[in-house]
Amino acid sequence: MPELQEPDVQPTSANSEPSDELPPDEVTPGEDPQLTGLTGLFALKPESADAIKGQDVTFLAKVDSSTLMRKPTVKWLKGKWLDLGSKAGKHLQFKETYDRNTKIYTYEMRIVKVADGDAGGYRCEVTSKDKCDSCTFEVSVQAVEEQQQDNILEAFKRSGDAGEDAGDLDFSALLKKREKKQQRAPQEEVDVWDILKAAKPCDYEKIAFEYGITDLRGMLKRLKKMKTVEPKKSDAFLKKPEPAYSVDKGRRIQLSVEVADPDAPIKWLKNGHEIKPSAKYVFESVGNRRTLTINKCNLSDDAAYECVVGDDKCFTEVFVKEPPVTITKLLDDVHTVVGEKVEFEVEVSEEGAHVKWMKDGEELTKESAASKYRFKKDGKKHILIINDATKEDIGTYFALTNGGESKAELEVEDKELQVLQSIADLTVKASEQAVFKCEVSDEKVTGKWFKGGVEVQPGERIKMTHIGRTHKLTISDVKPSDVGDYTFVPDGYALSLSAKLNFLEIKIDYVPRQDPPKIHLDTSGTGSNNTITVVAGNKLRFDVEISGDPPPVVCWMKGNKTVSEAEGRVRVETRKTLSSFVIQGAEKEDEGFYSLTVTNPAGEDKAELFVKVVDVPDPPENVKCTSVGENCATITWDPPAFDGGVPVKGYLMERKKIGSSRWTKLNFDVYESTTYEAKKMIEGVLYEMRVFAVNGVGISQPSVNSKPFMPIAPTSEPIRLLVEDVTDSTCALRWLPPEKVGPGGIDGYIVEYCKEGSDEWVPANKKPVEKNQYRVKDLPVGEKMLFRVVAINIAGRSPPATLCQGVTIREIMEHPKIRLPRQLRTRLIKVVGEKVNLVIPFQGKPRPVAAWYKDGVPLEDRSVGTRTSEVDTILFIRSVERVHSGTYTLAVQIENMEDRADIRIQVVEKPGPPVEVRVTDVWGFNASLEWKPPKDDGNAEIIGYTIQKADMKTKVKVGNSSLPFIFT
Repeated sequence: MPELQEPDVQPTSANSEPSDELPPDEVTPGEDPQLTGLTGLFALKPESADAIKGQDVTFLAKVDSSTLMRKPTVKWLKGKWLDLGSKAGKHLQFKETYDRNTKIYTYEMRIVKVADGDAGGYRCEVTSKDKCDSCTFEVSVQAVEEQQQDNILEAFKRSGDAGEDAGDLDFSALLKKREKKQQRAPQEEVDVWDILKAAKPCDYEKIAFEYGITDLRGMLKRLKKMKTVEPKKSDAFLKKPEPAYSVDKGRRIQLSVEVADPDAPIKWLKNGHEIKPSAKYVFESVGNRRTLTINKCNLSDDAAYECVVGDDKCFTEVFVKEPPVTITKLLDDVHTVVGEKVEFEVEVSEEGAHVKWMKDGEELTKESAASKYRFKKDGKKHILIINDATKEDIGTYFALTNGGESKAELEVEDKELQVLQSIADLTVKASEQAVFKCEVSDEKVTGKWFKGGVEVQPGERIKMTHIGRTHKLTISDVKPSDVGDYTFVPDGYALSLSAKLNFLEIKIDYVPRQDPPKIHLDTSGTGSNNTITVVAGNKLRFDVEISGDPPPVVCWMKGNKTVSEAEGRVRVETRKTLSSFVIQGAEKEDEGFYSLTVTNPAGEDKAELFVKVVDVPDPPENVKCTSVGENCATITWDPPAFDGGVPVKGYLMERKKIGSSRWTKLNFDVYESTTYEAKKMIEGVLYEMRVFAVNGVGISQPSVNSKPFMPIAPTSEPIRLLVEDVTDSTCALRWLPPEKVGPGGIDGYIVEYCKEGSDEWVPANKKPVEKNQYRVKDLPVGEKMLFRVVAINIAGRSPPATLCQGVTIREIMEHPKIRLPRQLRTRLIKVVGEKVNLVIPFQGKPRPVAAWYKDGVPLEDRSVGTRTSEVDTILFIRSVERVHSGTYTLAVQIENMEDRADIRIQVVEKPGPPVEVRVTDVWGFNASLEWKPPKDDGNAEIIGYTIQKADMKTKVKVGNSSLPFIFT
């Protein structure tokens, strides 16, 4: 292969004509370059071997994968083109193993029972992404040396497996081996390629055989390229470009030639296509020198180039080398705490480059990392994200490219819990409320409360809450027994917060003035019966002023349940002269009667309220299309099951086409009815409808979509309605489909009838029938009836097709008739053991009675079966015998009318042997025979005889003839 030239540097080799004979690894223009020996991937290369014919031979190749980004791929080839992977089987066997300790792949090719055709040159190629390597080896086949047999009798063998007397004698083992002739003196070397280039194509095979070339296809391929590449000798070029150039990706390269005629026009071609001047391809002409400059080379510029002057050409190749991807920004060490998010960021020199992440020597992939790790690319930046770091993530992380690597350490420590607000000592009076409150840094942390070392259990007076980072212990109606040391211990942390509860007992001998409690309830804005209305989801806060001395105790209740003053969605907030009832985010369950009671030693006062929660209504139900027209449809629905507590004002409708996501509003003003006719639709297009309910609060969610419907017009009436059959209680009708059907198709037909002179039509079938015929049953005998048929589809009923005249319901007499098949009109011949299955149709009204006879006697043979339906009869015999031969007669009868048909069946079998065979005369090589007919002719006429003769020695019968016969 010619030496590759770096850009903007003079070529290292002088211009020369291409040699006729190319070395095996040389790359010619137009052929993919072989990267043999470019990288040392082989740890062990396969070696050439001398194989003995009929024995096995094995070749081994080992590849070190410790520096590879991907698993290597190996190909075994014979010659230059034959991929042996497609020939794998009993003769060629391949095996692959991997050693995890040494990271070495071992590839084995085994040739089982080597043959002469296995001789030749082989090549082993290994590739891994942008790296490759190859090596060649030879296989020569030697014949097995045979020893001269000591016993000459063993050389006499017969072919075949029948013993000593079988087959022909084989004397091949006695033939002497010729001594090898002495090799002639070495002749002068001959260039085979010169001979081939000068020879005619019809002589290629002869020359290849003469000079020992076995790879004929590879020879033709190489010869074709040599003829294509070889330039004609001319004086058009004074200086030609180098055979090959090499340039780094993104750099500039110049291809120069010198021409003999400074005014001669030239063309530059890339892979056979002409190059046009542009910012990328710049043409220069200075004197006799012509230059092609390629700016910012990329991988598409890796190609074969030609310079054409008239009929003369010169060739060169440009190889674009892709620079390795380097790391421009290294990884930084990370120190974090448990539960935090960690990001490792690295920046590389090229966008879209492949970066491999590893932890402590193990690769991190999307499959192995699962949801623990995420990989992110942003231009040249590559980021490894670790969600919720744990101590198991501690280690060394690597980012690897094909041009460098970077590593960083990750340290993870336990997260410390900080106390934002500690609990404080409390001093309370009897019946008052004590609240211990603390706040920590982590809202996920839970904990326990202890009193004097004993865990506090929740009860009616004691409540424990955990909202966000705040933990509370609330003790209502404090008693002297509640005094003690209280401690809060967070779960999982060696931390505790303590405080003391003190009890203050006050004795008052003075009895102050007492005023009875009073509720000052203002219901002017709440409507009648102290009703308070709130919209679902909104907040309700109702403030009530109270008075009394001493300050009264306030109690809000819903039914028999007391509303708690603790924090919650429904709660009570009480001050000295004001009690507030609060519902945070009202729900339907909050609706009902509430009572407010205030008490003190001087008395009691009570008030009742009704809280009404209103909401938007539920969606309408059972939306459906009841009828359709050519461009309209009628839609109905049921009111919502729940009106939201406010009467429904009306409805809004929307429609859309099937397959579309865009809904079209049909009305902007509220529509009060539950039936709506949608118009301006396209016939034959499927639509869906949905409906919204509207009340004083707002608009409901949309209803469930209606079933798809299609605006279509009803079909035209059925045509050609006629009567097919009439009996004493039924009438069979037949008709043709309507001429105009439309896109809705036909769902079926409804048949109706009425008495002549009446207009009361009675449907004969409840469900539409799909066939174009129907038999109306249970009709009154002797009545004159009218019939009509309508077509049904999604649009409704079509106009009716009516019979012009009435039909009298009575039985129509039809003579019986047997329709004997053509093949049964002659004698039916069957061989003993065969099956007989005869189907014979007949007709007649009313239904004829069928009877079978054999030879004039009613058929009573149980081996002969018969089966009769309304329109045909069947005679079947599973296995016929000669006794079944005879004339079978079928008779069909209606009252005194009858029809008959005869079927003649003949059952035959092979005749018996001729008798009294004798030789009447013998002369020369001839013999005359005579015999008598067989005693049993097989129930058929004897049509001839077959004569055979046999050699008494071999017992082989030959000869075949019929009377008269003389064997010669």
